[in-house]
Amino acid sequence: MCPLWVHRFAVVTAGATLLLIFVGALVTSTGSGLAVPDWPLSFGQFFPPMVGGVLYEHGHRLVATLVGMLTVALMVCLTHWDPRVWVHWLARGAVMAVILQGGLGGLTVLWRLPTAVSVAHACLAQAFLCLLIALAVCTAPSWGRPGSVPAASGGVPLAWLAGLTVAAVYGQLIAGALMRHMGAGLAIPDFPLAFGGLLPPFESLAIVIHFLHRLGAVVVTGCMAWTVGRILRQYPTAACLRRPALWLVGLVVGQLTLGALTIWTQRAILPMTAHVAVGAAVLATSVVLLLRTLRQVSVVVHVTHPGLHTPPVTA
Repeated sequence: MCPLWVHRFAVVTAGATLLLIFVGALVTSTGSGLAVPDWPLSFGQFFPPMVGGVLYEHGHRLVATLVGMLTVALMVCLTHWDPRVWVHWLARGAVMAVILQGGLGGLTVLWRLPTAVSVAHACLAQAFLCLLIALAVCTAPSWGRPGSVPAASGGVPLAWLAGLTVAAVYGQLIAGALMRHMGAGLAIPDFPLAFGGLLPPFESLAIVIHFLHRLGAVVVTGCMAWTVGRILRQYPTAACLRRPALWLVGLVVGQLTLGALTIWTQRAILPMTAHVAVGAAVLATSVVLLLRTLRQVSVVVHVTHPGLHTPPVTA
């Protein structure tokens, strides 16, 4: 295992990435995506006057540069102080992802905010965050104690539920990015109803995307409730699972509230920006829960022998 300070550095890098996602959401919330029309410089300068939308757009570039430098430094640290080869490749993947993310960010400016590139930029940001969360989790001291939580029998395996939750959250973030960059945030202007009813009139693609995003929120909430319920019922004393599970509950409730406030306030900047950032935090927490489940929960192996009845063995 690597030194504790490397793990802490990985946590700081993941936290900086979450901040970057918040600042990026602030750029789109304020309509500042083209406040700086050139790239990689800003009006031909490294540090233009930070006024108006330039403050948000160029500030986003500065935070992105910091995250890129932190990611490269983290890769170097892991290469030198972590003996696991797969961790080295995971860190290299994070570096490649942040480089690609920077290129997509440049294309969104140079090509004048095309929807496909903007959505890809948003989705890759979430995938990059997942890579850094994985590095933070696998460098933690607890990673060196695999199978420390006895497996509970019965029902769908917890790892499957946790994986389903991650997939549902990521799919929901893709739908949210598509809705955001299509300008469909108020395609359905009321909440919790849709044009005063349960189903809206599907008269445009924007309404369809918006309604799918609302349905996705129901799916995410259901997956979260199923997963967290299983943890609280079968693993009530496993703090490594219970803590992220409770955080996940709070974040999902907060995210639903922010989604409602975004519509009720006609897409006010603060709730709209926080909605994106908290969505990323939901994804990060669900990834932590999945990785800890895969690592910490022991596997039940059924050993059988002809003529003998042998109970399950925990490996």
